[in-house]
Amino acid sequence: MFKGQPKGLYALALANTGERFGYYTMLAIFMLFLQAKFGWEHATASHLYAIFMAVVYFMPVVGGWVADRAGYGKCVVTGICVMFVGYVMLTIPTAPNAFGIVLMIGALLMIALGTGLFKGNLQVMIGNLYDDPKYAAKRDSAFSLFYMAINIGAMFAPFAATAITNKFLAKAGLVYRADIPALAHQLLKGAISPGTTERLSALQAQMPDPAVAGMELSDFCRYYVEHLSSSYNMGFAVACVSLIVSIAIYFAGRKWFKHADVNAKQAATAGGAPMVELTPKQTRERVVALCMVFSVVIFFWMAFQQNGQSLTWFARDYTQQVVSGWTKAGFNMWILGLLAVSVYTLFGAFQSTKKNNRLLCGALTLALWAVALVLYLRMPEVLEIQPQLFQQFNPFFVVLLTPVVMGIFDAMARKDREPSAPMKIGIGMFVAALGYVVMIIASVGQPSPAALSGTVSPDPVVPTYLMGTYLVLTFAELLLSPMGISFVTKVAPPKMKGLMMGLWFAASAIGNYLTMIPGLLWMRVPLWANWAILSGLCALAGLIMFSMLRRINAATQ
Repeated sequence: MFKGQPKGLYALALANTGERFGYYTMLAIFMLFLQAKFGWEHATASHLYAIFMAVVYFMPVVGGWVADRAGYGKCVVTGICVMFVGYVMLTIPTAPNAFGIVLMIGALLMIALGTGLFKGNLQVMIGNLYDDPKYAAKRDSAFSLFYMAINIGAMFAPFAATAITNKFLAKAGLVYRADIPALAHQLLKGAISPGTTERLSALQAQMPDPAVAGMELSDFCRYYVEHLSSSYNMGFAVACVSLIVSIAIYFAGRKWFKHADVNAKQAATAGGAPMVELTPKQTRERVVALCMVFSVVIFFWMAFQQNGQSLTWFARDYTQQVVSGWTKAGFNMWILGLLAVSVYTLFGAFQSTKKNNRLLCGALTLALWAVALVLYLRMPEVLEIQPQLFQQFNPFFVVLLTPVVMGIFDAMARKDREPSAPMKIGIGMFVAALGYVVMIIASVGQPSPAALSGTVSPDPVVPTYLMGTYLVLTFAELLLSPMGISFVTKVAPPKMKGLMMGLWFAASAIGNYLTMIPGLLWMRVPLWANWAILSGLCALAGLIMFSMLRRINAATQ
């Protein structure tokens, strides 16, 4: 798995891990922040979320075009600096007025621009490492490892965001309750009903500080919204720290990948090995094949990026906010971390060629399981959870399942039966469709979002539905995302690598923009209908992918 990979892979992957940790810490609470601070309806918040996600994933087109001319490394470093400024702007507490909205939008634009300069170009450099014939056969496995590494950062992000939020709420004499923000804004706007006023008063009485619990209800609403919003601002500050770590790793490991920081123009100027020249026909066929793949993955990203939007709303409004039994282990970040590491030590126990190494890996695996069990036994019988914590399951499953998926494909490759990257993408679309079938089952019998009117379901479902959905979507992601990135770096015409990687992200941008569709429909259709739309679109995209396989494979041989 790790054997024979160039050191540059690990340096670049860890640099991206730090950046992704900050990004997903911000994203874990972003939708909750919008609705808590500004009191926006689902459709309004969803629209801004979709635009931001679209711009974040479109900017690599610009970043790739610039890097094809100026250099990948320069764009990566510039991107980190620009992102840092954007995250600093997000940490500034403001009133929920026009200035606050303008400052927030300015911060989002800086984050998007910085991501565009950083994300795709760093991945092109990883691809360049595998242009060396010595490593060419390890390209797909390298991007699987890279994808696993960056998800380590994403795995800890919701935990960090929640810890920061809870700490600053506690200082203000508050605890988090999912339905207070919406009810508080209803009361402040004079649009609350008598029944929900009583519900709000009961929630106020649960605050640990007697002075806060005894406030006038309208004062409490202002106080709660203000301090919850500012606690989210402090959560955004985590991203600033993570970017400092990211750029430090980048420069510390630069000697291992410096030779890959070269575009076609720089390689020619330096007198290095000439780039492979393609005929105009070959270039055109490859670009068309890549665009076919891009057109399909749009629908995956539309479905997948619901984790920060409609799946978070489902976690907040329709899922139990307390857990017990074995399920509570999934909400302890240290237990998840130990289990994730144990998968790799377990694989080492079976794959190591030396007996001592096998014994050491086996002992480490047992030790990790033992510590995880101790942590579980020390947890309270009943654990309160917050909606953003569900977002940690996707990156956890990525880290957990990457060696499993790699092992399956390695075994198939040895028998010369490994499917092509486009076929893996097609299979991934069908798997994603199954993920939303789980959500349809979970939503049967639940009231529509419009019927809840800002409250939570009177009969919320168990957390295992969302956990299962994230597990299935992660299988789909591992079939699609790292394979797609590897495919682009392999097939893209040499003089267009940055641009083609940018277009991969542009497809993601379109999919991310389309994430607003469930948001626009959220208050207008039955709950299950949103999931049915997403499932149907993924299945349709899978059929389209399989219909194009022959032409794509012929163009990219």
